[in-house]
Amino acid sequence: MQSPAIVLENVGCGYQRGHVLTNVDLRIPYGQFVGLIGPSGAGKTTLLRTMVGLVPRVDGRVEVAGRVIAPGTAPANVGYVPQVGMIDWTFPVTVENVVVMGKQRQMGWLPWPSRQDKRDVAGILDRLGIGQLAKRHIRDLSGGQQQRTFLARALISNPEILILDEPTASVDIRTRDEILHLLAEINDTGITIVITTHELNSLAAHLPWVVCVNRGIVAQGSPERVFTGEIMSRTFEADMRVIRDVETGNLLVTEAGSHGPFSQRSTSAQMALEV
Repeated sequence: MQSPAIVLENVGCGYQRGHVLTNVDLRIPYGQFVGLIGPSGAGKTTLLRTMVGLVPRVDGRVEVAGRVIAPGTAPANVGYVPQVGMIDWTFPVTVENVVVMGKQRQMGWLPWPSRQDKRDVAGILDRLGIGQLAKRHIRDLSGGQQQRTFLARALISNPEILILDEPTASVDIRTRDEILHLLAEINDTGITIVITTHELNSLAAHLPWVVCVNRGIVAQGSPERVFTGEIMSRTFEADMRVIRDVETGNLLVTEAGSHGPFSQRSTSAQMALEV
C-alpha cells in the first residue's frame, strides 16, 4: 500500500518565541485536494512552511513525498507557492525568468536555460493561459496573473505535491473561481494539492477535503462533515452559522449577527436552510 503524500505525527512547530501549533496529527493521501482554514494567526502558513522545511522549530515527525523533513530540509518532488504578498516585486525579472527558476535543480551546473527548458517554460505558460505575458515584468501583472506565474514556477518541475499559501488572496471573485477551477484541473492529473484560504464558501463548493486549524487541528473531513455551526465556531472562536442555499445546494458560512445576505431570518427563510 502506498504511503500518504504528507504525514505529520504529534508535531509541534514554530519560531524563536515558541510553538505556533501543537499536537498536530495529519495524513494526506496522494491525489487529494485539501484546504486549510482558520482565523488569522491560527498557524495555517506555519503548517505549510513546516511541510517544506522552512520552520526553524519542529518536534514530532514530518514526512513529505516519502522523505523525512527537518528544518532546512526541502522535500523532493514538491512545488511550493508562498503568499504573493511576500514577493519582492521590485526585483527586475520577467514572467519567463520567474518560471525558469523552478527548473534550477534540474538544470544542474548550467548557468542558463537550455532550448528544452525554454520550450518547457513556454508550454507551462500556455497551459496556464499566460503565454502572451512571458516577456512582461512581474510587477506589471494583475493579481491573478501573478498567481498563475508563481504556479507555473511550481509546476515546471513536474511535482507530485503542490503546496500553496493563500492562492486566492487579493484577487476578484471571477479570478478566485478561475484559480480554484485551474487547481481542480491540475489535481485531476494526479497531483496532490494543499492550500490555505480564507474563502470559506468557495472552499465548501470546490474542495473535497477540509482541515480546520487553530493552533492545532480542530477538525478535518469533507465539507459536509466539517462545515457545521459548531465546528466553525470552535475554529474561528466566534459564533458562526452554516446555511445551505436552497437554489444551489451550496453550504454558506456567515458570522452570527453579521449583515451578510443570509443574516436576515425573514429573508433567508425563503432562500436557505440552516444546517
